[in-house]
Amino acid sequence: MEWTVENSIILVLVFIILISQSILLFTNAKKRNRSSWLWGLVGMIQFPFPSIFFYFLVVRKDRNANRI
Repeated sequence: MEWTVENSIILVLVFIILISQSILLFTNAKKRNRSSWLWGLVGMIQFPFPSIFFYFLVVRKDRNANRI
């Protein structure tokens, strides 16, 4: 595969998306006293599944616990 400007732009955009997702997951997990480093590392692997899993596994459980 030839290295072009388009490939470089796509690589930079993917890097920005993964880093921003990782930072957001890390800070939200830290606020909720969950495994912040684990969520930050998982957020760097792929997009958008770690964010979706975080919402269903952490955020919804916390909201349901606060209702009771």
